[in-house]
Amino acid sequence: MQKQNCVLVLDKNKEPLMPCHPARARQLLKKGRAAVFRRHPFTIILKDREGGETQPLELKIDPGAKVTGLPLVAEFPRGREVLWAAELHHRGEQVREALHRRRGYRRFRRYRKTRYREPRFSNRGRPEGWLPPSLESRVANILTWGKRLCRWSPVTAVSVELAKFDTQKFQHPEISGIEYQQGELSGYEVREYLLEKYGRRCAYCGKEDVPLEVDHVVPKSRGGTDRVSNLTLACRECNRAKGNRLLQEWLEDLKKSRRAVDRKRAENIPKVLSLLKEPLKGAAFINATRYALVERLKALGLPVFTATAAQTKYNRARQGYPKAHWIDAACVGETGESVRLDPGMQALKITARGHGSRRVQNVDRYGFPRGEPKRVRRFMGFATGDLVKAVIPTGKYAGVHVGRVAIRSRPGFRLNGFDVHPKHLRLLQRADGYEYDWVKGGSGVSSPRPEGRGPRRRVI
Repeated sequence: MQKQNCVLVLDKNKEPLMPCHPARARQLLKKGRAAVFRRHPFTIILKDREGGETQPLELKIDPGAKVTGLPLVAEFPRGREVLWAAELHHRGEQVREALHRRRGYRRFRRYRKTRYREPRFSNRGRPEGWLPPSLESRVANILTWGKRLCRWSPVTAVSVELAKFDTQKFQHPEISGIEYQQGELSGYEVREYLLEKYGRRCAYCGKEDVPLEVDHVVPKSRGGTDRVSNLTLACRECNRAKGNRLLQEWLEDLKKSRRAVDRKRAENIPKVLSLLKEPLKGAAFINATRYALVERLKALGLPVFTATAAQTKYNRARQGYPKAHWIDAACVGETGESVRLDPGMQALKITARGHGSRRVQNVDRYGFPRGEPKRVRRFMGFATGDLVKAVIPTGKYAGVHVGRVAIRSRPGFRLNGFDVHPKHLRLLQRADGYEYDWVKGGSGVSSPRPEGRGPRRRVI
């Protein structure tokens, strides 16, 4: 059975209190002591409470190129525990594609010598700390939710994964220092990099969910080094089959074999050779935005702690937790060494959709205007993207429907694929540029509760 997040709680002055169990929130709503403040994430506001006792609550952030983990970890006398978790899905790739299309339209018009205007480079400057729009979108999303969670919960500190990998150690594995050579994190930086680069599968046969080993493309017995450009991932069977041969030598032997697995290996070896010196896109994103993100988080006025992905993986592996973005975030930093997760906990899925297009008018495939210019997006109190509830008394779609409304140019209201009259609609939550769902599957944690644990204490 899956367990939802705890419910965020505000007092009557909209000051944050400790999150409570969903069952406790239902009791407060049923008794009339609280009202629904926000649907996603579900937040209640108390009518008869002002202030209250709170425990230290830490916001953990595991920034990623596509998905960012955002859990809230409370520190109780019995230990640290995840009370609320979410995965934030970015739209950086969509922003990048939209900019490429716009650039193509402009260039096409210039080549045709239509609607041409000289580029105004002389009056265009980039302010200090400027980031490309696709990266700025990711940083802004994380900062937006950092501010929201600090406003709706009593966050006392922020921990963020500053860097995916220690790049200094990649090309200089012989770097001196006992911390690098014999520390507990020895080897974790490179392994985490290889797992990200090769998609957590064998680079030769493509097997997944099997024990993987670090393979030297040029064996050390033949002059190979420990540089990351000479390393790849291989399952035990492929690693033994390759032995101390070079990839070109092994490829010639594989071409003579009739085994299906050998044919698969022969197909993948050229891909491995092309990937050896290819930079990791996700690591490039982290390196480009890590300091900007930390500096902007410091503006929240809270202590900001940083850590690396290798330490995060080390903490998660020691506790036996499965791989997930929000679980990785819970294990960030020194405070992630011991964190308790409820079995089957289901995290909130937050998907960035933006606030509509900035275009004044749509264009055709040649870049020329088509259709009517955009008008005011709000009509009769509703806007496209608002979460609404429709109670339709009669007709084909009679019943109760909940979803996001779309307003067309007639204007017409569409909900869940059918037209609906606005008199049947009731607003549940204004559009805020994000869509909400639940992450499929729970935490996957099957460990029992610690012995002697008493009931959870929630102050309401």
